[in-house]
Amino acid sequence: MTATELSAAIRRGEIRVADAVKQALAEIREKDGEIHAFLTVDEEGALRKAEEIQKKIDAGELTGPLAGVPIAVKDNICTKGLRTTCASRILENFVPTYQAEAADRLEKAGMVIIGKTNMDEFAMGSTTETSAFGPTQNPAAPGHVPGGSSGGSCAAVASGMVPLALGSDTGGSIRQPSSFCGVTGMKPTYGTVSRYGLIAYGSSLDQIGPVAGNVADCAALLDVIAAYDEKDSTSMKRDRYGFSDALKKDVKGMKIGIPKEYFGDGLAKDVKDRILEAAELLKNAGAQVEECHLGLIDYAIPTYYVIACAEASSNLERFDGVKYGYRAADYEDLDDMYKKSRSEGFGPEVKRRIMLGSFVLSSGYYDAYYLKALRVKALIKEAFDRVFSEYDMILAPAAPDTAPRMGSSLEDPLKMYLSDIYTVSVNLCGLPGITIPVGKDRNGLPVGMQLIGNRCEEAKLLQAAYTCECLQKENGKEQMA
Repeated sequence: MTATELSAAIRRGEIRVADAVKQALAEIREKDGEIHAFLTVDEEGALRKAEEIQKKIDAGELTGPLAGVPIAVKDNICTKGLRTTCASRILENFVPTYQAEAADRLEKAGMVIIGKTNMDEFAMGSTTETSAFGPTQNPAAPGHVPGGSSGGSCAAVASGMVPLALGSDTGGSIRQPSSFCGVTGMKPTYGTVSRYGLIAYGSSLDQIGPVAGNVADCAALLDVIAAYDEKDSTSMKRDRYGFSDALKKDVKGMKIGIPKEYFGDGLAKDVKDRILEAAELLKNAGAQVEECHLGLIDYAIPTYYVIACAEASSNLERFDGVKYGYRAADYEDLDDMYKKSRSEGFGPEVKRRIMLGSFVLSSGYYDAYYLKALRVKALIKEAFDRVFSEYDMILAPAAPDTAPRMGSSLEDPLKMYLSDIYTVSVNLCGLPGITIPVGKDRNGLPVGMQLIGNRCEEAKLLQAAYTCECLQKENGKEQMA
């Protein structure tokens, strides 16, 4: 059952919330030993919450389209009373005393948070292999990575352990693992979902978003978490939400641009073929699909990593072993305690990015690197603005290739950074983007297609994604017949 189908059955009285939660817990017990999508499973709390929600549904107090549905939450989103680690030793035993706004909205909608999912440490990575608690396997292809940093959330949905999950996207961390795992994931416009309670990596780039098995469930979850929040200074008031209203099978008259720069050298042939096949489906359905020029793609990766690492070096200063988190056992003085706590608590990838960020912010290099990156960021935004003045959306890959084998990316960090080439610009410009599965490569690994829209135009993306999803199903049935 999809998430919306499950909730409908619960509200009709055909299934009890506790039974849905027990089923999810049984799936986790059966599958997660091998996949390792979860870091914490709150079995007792989830069953208790299920009974509370059932009473409210029976009383007619909860009538939303996702009431009663179990959900997993990425482990950098604070959950009151439930361990939140960022997959780092430095926060191994951290239990927040407050709740993230997005998690709070889940509970108010009658959803049951079943546990916290694995991730790259502090969301720094593209494979979920930098987690201090071990990597997550790709359920669609054991022995391959699920992508990152929201790999645990995508793997949990792809394996059927939960129908929905929350992830966070700083440079593609929802869209790329969704592509690798064969699920649907969306990064909303910056400011659409509150960042309050999201443990920061790059504050100007981070955004919480939904992961689901299909477009309709993705839209329904975005409806739940999207709202203005006065506790978040970057939150924005939007005239319209109601993303599920966009689920119409209709792309007639839509203008879709395919950037020439995204389909050159470096893109795997199977990935390119599957994406262009999906583009042809949209074209045959009435969309105007044509090649366009975006430009500046070669500058996106260095710009992103300079800005993201600079913000990370500032945001991660707070983890010093003083007030909370890991503290080294043996030290001589305060300065030594700082050094040893951070050296022992952070993993190698986090240290690498803190050092890079500290370097570009240091005296003598601030102008040469950080300020220059901010100027290039503005130029990249102008390039997207030019494309959106002519097109409704951009159709692109989510990753250069399908999921690599475990261990291959960590050997070369630069190669891992370059795998974000099609996703980071969306975060630099605060744009919305969605990834949907569009088939498999010759080895049976999932291929994802990314749709990128202008600010606050999630509805257009969801409509096009939903149409493509429907067309793929129809096309599959015709081929089987």
